[in-house]
Amino acid sequence: MTILEEAEALADDIVADRRWLHEHPEIGFDLPQTTAYVADRLREIGLEPKEIVPGGLVATIGDPSSDRCFMLRADMDALPLREETNLPFASDNGFMHACGHDAHTAMLLGAARILKHREAELNGCVKLMFQPDEEGCAPDEICGNEAMINAGVLESPHVDAAAAIHLMPFDYRLGEVATRPGTGFSSIDDIDIVVHGKGGHGSRPNQLVDPFNIACHIFQGAQNLIARELDPNDQAVITFGAMNGGTAANVVPDDVRMLGTLRTVDEGTRAHLKERMAAMCEGIAEAFGGSVEVRFLRGVPSVHNDPELTRELIGYVEELIERPVTILDTPISGSDDMSVISQAVPTTYFVVGTGTEDEGVRYPVHNARVVFDESVFAQGAAMTATMALRWLAARADGKGEIDG
Repeated sequence: MTILEEAEALADDIVADRRWLHEHPEIGFDLPQTTAYVADRLREIGLEPKEIVPGGLVATIGDPSSDRCFMLRADMDALPLREETNLPFASDNGFMHACGHDAHTAMLLGAARILKHREAELNGCVKLMFQPDEEGCAPDEICGNEAMINAGVLESPHVDAAAAIHLMPFDYRLGEVATRPGTGFSSIDDIDIVVHGKGGHGSRPNQLVDPFNIACHIFQGAQNLIARELDPNDQAVITFGAMNGGTAANVVPDDVRMLGTLRTVDEGTRAHLKERMAAMCEGIAEAFGGSVEVRFLRGVPSVHNDPELTRELIGYVEELIERPVTILDTPISGSDDMSVISQAVPTTYFVVGTGTEDEGVRYPVHNARVVFDESVFAQGAAMTATMALRWLAARADGKGEIDG
């Protein structure tokens, strides 16, 4: 039986795991039900999971004393979003798995079953990393990935390479596999701007320093930084999601607060835009008689797909699915704290499509109505297991082979 056939035989189990996780979403590091469920599933197949941070599990398959270890990662946390899918297993606690982490976890559980069944074939060790707090990382705080690194997830045994899969509806066709050697996902930093003006009666703007006016010019100026100061081939996005101030229609407030994000794919561009954004905000505020406080809150860097590892894993995946992997021209504009691992060890991150708009998919990730096609989960589990098995086999004496 090939790995893909094994995964398809496990499809009902993978879907059942995913549906339970979907119905019981938890956020951040506070994942007691999730970790208990996943740990129980791992113990059922003979593994010994350890919770090394709140909501973060690690288990190993194969020989932990080996000098070769490949790590597979799944994120487990949900979003603070009220679900509107009307699925029979929809959540009702105000949280939602709207980014596919329930499926990522279920697929890694499926891969764990395959790898345990083939443990005798492993030329080394496979480490399974189930992490918390990918979505909920608060600015200037440690995310789940970094917390697990600090707790030693990359050691005992030492991890030599790592991989992960992210399901993606709306943008990729059902079953399509995509990646990009080099920068794969954007970095992200939160922007927190407080504009200080001089409030007063709305009928006499001449007596005021209107903070909304300053904020609007800052908003426009940020877009001009992208359009006029970056190489057209560079990739960066500044987006504001909140502008708050005032309590009445006829009272201009003293202050306005703006919250946004900066996303880039190049660390030089990231540093340049932070510097220019701060200078621009100060200049605009001064020009209109106000002042401003600008803070960039630490986010995560861009995901780096190690070119050599990525090309190797692409070959294994293409043999498995018997069709080409899509090589993306540009990095994905979203961000992911898998980037922290990618800075420490060679890493590859794949996306797997769950259908496009032409295929009837109406909503993208992070939407309260997003639905993931469950028919692709077995493929994801097979890909996950294959990457680890083939990478380890390629490093055996005489280039070991595996069945399927």
